[in-house]
Amino acid sequence: MRGMGNMQNMMKQMQKMQKKMAEAQEELGEKKIEGTAGGGMVTVVVTGHKEIIDVTIKPEVVDPDDIEMLQDLVLAATNDALKKADELTNSTMGQFTKGLNLPGGMM
Repeated sequence: MRGMGNMQNMMKQMQKMQKKMAEAQEELGEKKIEGTAGGGMVTVVVTGHKEIIDVTIKPEVVDPDDIEMLQDLVLAATNDALKKADELTNSTMGQFTKGLNLPGGMM
């Protein structure tokens, strides 16, 4: 019978952890992460869920004869923002997987 008590206790702990993970995921969605390129000429803002919510392009970087450079700056700023969002997600959600030996790299 003692094993059943341990199992129930473990299940309660898992439910608490799942709730905290869900709360952390929700908080991530509310975070705003900024990526920039060209010394701040292009700025992209994403949420912690990697949703692009804003793109700012300074007028002086807009050159009709060099659209390719502008495209490259937008890509670089977007990738910078997404990389920062990944880092934030890993540091936020990593606290839940420390010490867990999950198979197949889950989480």
